[in-house]
Amino acid sequence: DEMGLGKTVQALAALRLLALRQEVSSCLVVAPVGVLSQWRDQFAAWAPELRLSPVRGTPAERDAQWRTPAHAHLVGYETLRADLALARNRVWDVVVVDEAQRIKNADSELAAAVKSLRRRRAWALTGTPLENRIEDLASILEFLRPRLDDTEPAVVERTPAVRPALAGVLLRRRKAEVLEELPPKIEAELRLPMPAEQRECYERAEREGLFQLRRQGPTIRVANVLELILRLKQICNFDPATGASAKMSDLERRIRLLRESGERALVFSQFVDDVHGAGAIARGLAGHHPLLITGRMSLPERERTLRRFETDPDHRVLVLSLRAAGVGLNLQAASYVFHFDRWWNPAVEDQASDRSHRLGQTRPVNVYAYSLENTVEQRIAEILAQKRLLFEQVVEGTGIHVGSALTRDELLRAVGLGARA
Repeated sequence: DEMGLGKTVQALAALRLLALRQEVSSCLVVAPVGVLSQWRDQFAAWAPELRLSPVRGTPAERDAQWRTPAHAHLVGYETLRADLALARNRVWDVVVVDEAQRIKNADSELAAAVKSLRRRRAWALTGTPLENRIEDLASILEFLRPRLDDTEPAVVERTPAVRPALAGVLLRRRKAEVLEELPPKIEAELRLPMPAEQRECYERAEREGLFQLRRQGPTIRVANVLELILRLKQICNFDPATGASAKMSDLERRIRLLRESGERALVFSQFVDDVHGAGAIARGLAGHHPLLITGRMSLPERERTLRRFETDPDHRVLVLSLRAAGVGLNLQAASYVFHFDRWWNPAVEDQASDRSHRLGQTRPVNVYAYSLENTVEQRIAEILAQKRLLFEQVVEGTGIHVGSALTRDELLRAVGLGARA
């Protein structure tokens, strides 16, 4: 389903029906740690008859929790990997994998752990089953096959031929089809000019970086190009020497107007630090009392911050690290979303925006994406827009992975060297 249509509730409703029919008695739900509390709350709301055993804490505590009789056990991905021997002690009637794109890399230890679970049924929940490459989709399809013994899992052919296999297991819903009452999502790109001091820093870094790349000639490595792109993107956020930022000036003005009208806003950045990322944005918005969520925070800290954002009128701005908070959260209290910088993968941005634009939202959601004129940000946005069309032929809402979907020549074009550099 597209993000925001209630995949968690659908899975719980189906699980509850199967349990009441006595067709299943043991379920394992595997989810990102950031949404485990949401799963617990939804179990209580939608399947109160089912006994739930969350698996967390010390190894001794988890050992007892795995052995606790329950209709369902709830565990985070990393905890599952650590406790795999305990999880594989039984055949589960249902294994539910939330944010199933986490197992897209078939060669990863995490994907292997999930696919090694013995199961009679397998459900994969995701809004973006194909984020990067068709091979990612094949890895999820491998999980969807029942597995009752310890033989090696069947391998799905990792070619465009996975599309027919997908058709037999995919339940695809879009917001436009099932949520006619959902307010619109209005998206706009904010392309800004750089102030002089920020432009001077950017162009100096660009000249030095291109000089180093040209010195390598035909032996240029992709890693060197990516390093330069990352550095230039950081400067597009903030001049590290002066703190100058075209984006920050524009964002502060917009947030001031939104607070005066009583609106709440989310601000996402791919960076976390206090110089170029979420920390710097929160500091720049200090006069508006922003709250901050990053991957450095514990789960209880995140939960407390979310409650404050939803209930305290003094805190109407929430700054979030894109990778830490872009999935699994319900943030319908906000009706404005700002992407301070652009991620390589448009599907990841969509997931983040749809923390607000989802079931329960009553107001139109305005989504703004920043980029700066005549910079690497503008060139990357143009390349990704072209490449995305190919992937949408398989599953809507797909994105691009910089390491596998952008060619060497395209990366060179992104930094202004051109295809023959």
